[in-house]
This record gives sequence, C-alpha cells and structure tokens, in this order.
Amino acid sequence: MYVIPLTTAPNQTFTCTIPIDGENRRLVFALRYNSVAEYWCMTIHDPELRRTLVDSLPILTGQYPAADLLEQVRYLGLGSATIVEVGPTDPGANPDDSNLGASYQLVWGDTIA
Repeated sequence: MYVIPLTTAPNQTFTCTIPIDGENRRLVFALRYNSVAEYWCMTIHDPELRRTLVDSLPILTGQYPAADLLEQVRYLGLGSATIVEVGPTDPGANPDDSNLGASYQLVWGDTIA
C-alpha cells in the first residue's frame, strides 16, 4: 500500500511513482475541488504515453466493494485506490476543502482480484 501525498490546495498537479502489481508506475495527478458539489475530482495522466487515463474521477468514501475508486477502470491496470479516514470525521462524510490529506488519505495498492 502506498499513500499518495495530498493537500487541500484547490488545484494541485503532481507526479508520483507508485508500485502497482510489482512494477513502478509513474503517473501525473491533477486534483481539483468542486466547491458547488463539495467534492474532489481526480484526473490521472500517463506521462510516458502522453495521454489521460482517467478524467474527473470523484474522490468519495465508500464501503467495500464500492470503496475502490479504480474498480470501474480496472482494465487500465492502475491497481486500486481508496479514500481512508485517518482523523476525526463525520460518519459517511467525504473529504472537503479543509481536510484532504489530513483527515482523509488516498491509499494506492495492487489490483484487487
């Protein structure tokens, strides 16, 4: 499991090398906060292929099996990603513009079979 470094900056773009299924994969992340809907969206780019892999994926909490944000794009071989509550939060709440990266972390792992 790998924790993606997130902050509450409203528009953030960064690159991470993540171990996925035994290989290191370099990905570019773009996160933005939708203040009207009050949730975060994530776009994932492959810098080597120069293409967008996932666009506007809502970053929401959930319970298994819906907790895996990447379940719907499993065919891309990006592993699995889950928002984990690590601080004081309201039950059933989602990360907002004040607690992403602190009370909620994005945890990345291998593909769940």
